[in-house]
Amino acid sequence: MKALLDRVPTLIAWIQRYPGLVALFGFCSGVASFVLVDRQAHLAKVLGVVLLVSWLWLMMESLLRERIARRFGFELPLPLLRYATQMIHQESLFFVLPFFFITTTWNSGQLLFSGLLGVAALASITDPIYYRWLAPRRWLLLMLHSLALFAVMLTALPIIFHLSTPESYRIALLVATVLALPSLPGLIGFAGWRRIVLLAALPLVMAGAGWMARVWVPPATLWLTEVAISDRFDGTQRTPGESLQRITADQLRANGIYAYTSINAPRGLNERIYHVWQHDGREVERIALDIHGGRKEGYRAWTHKLNFPGAPEGRWQVRVVTEAGQMIGVLRFEVVAAAPR
Repeated sequence: MKALLDRVPTLIAWIQRYPGLVALFGFCSGVASFVLVDRQAHLAKVLGVVLLVSWLWLMMESLLRERIARRFGFELPLPLLRYATQMIHQESLFFVLPFFFITTTWNSGQLLFSGLLGVAALASITDPIYYRWLAPRRWLLLMLHSLALFAVMLTALPIIFHLSTPESYRIALLVATVLALPSLPGLIGFAGWRRIVLLAALPLVMAGAGWMARVWVPPATLWLTEVAISDRFDGTQRTPGESLQRITADQLRANGIYAYTSINAPRGLNERIYHVWQHDGREVERIALDIHGGRKEGYRAWTHKLNFPGAPEGRWQVRVVTEAGQMIGVLRFEVVAAAPR
């Protein structure tokens, strides 16, 4: 152990000499983790556990540093701990980014959350930003901690424990709120009873805002692999007919219309989703579907709508959402009065 510790100064000097390699390793390992999870689902559990354990180490950093110093008579250098913290941020953010980017509906409010994750990931690999702006401001670094851990838990919990999206979101939000508590005093510049009241109220406000904003957070482990709006469906093969973007009111009343979605989900996950039918922005029907994860091509789910309002012409949407209200994707089509000549 002593021989290993004696090499620490050399390792720190090497890292300081080639800081770009640390950032490159964080980026490549994060993307490689996503590829492995996508192609070898059983590896997802291992990767998820490693990330969550690394976060436990990060939260107990000071205690472990003291124990190591007491046990081995060697105090871990602060620069090494800073690099380890940065590496965990990089690995965590670049592990979750592909999941969120592939599940984001970019013309919706989900753009804000995924964009924030992207900015945080870039900050974690840009040393001038990380060490001059984030590291000196402990409260800001803790906020980055909370964001990264929140995203990791949203991704890892369904994979490791087969928790549903609403369950994962509630747990991740609770843990992120608790983890953010040490950063709150740095946000409040005044003292007195108002400071105490604000410190007590802020966690409740954060948790409430986080729950209300769930519709802007993509469901990290659920995404659409194939979609179609069609007036025909092969029940034996479970395949839709030709995908349509426009249909006449007469066709609609004669055959109804199918909304077909193939949804990728982690192996072992059972989830309830909804097809929410909307006409000109107004919800007209919500149909529940139970999906099961593990199929490489995605779990095939469809709804067949036969009942339409007296004047169905206009723009229609079928929003695919989780039980918590997070949007997986949107199918769009238009109903016209008659076929164009």
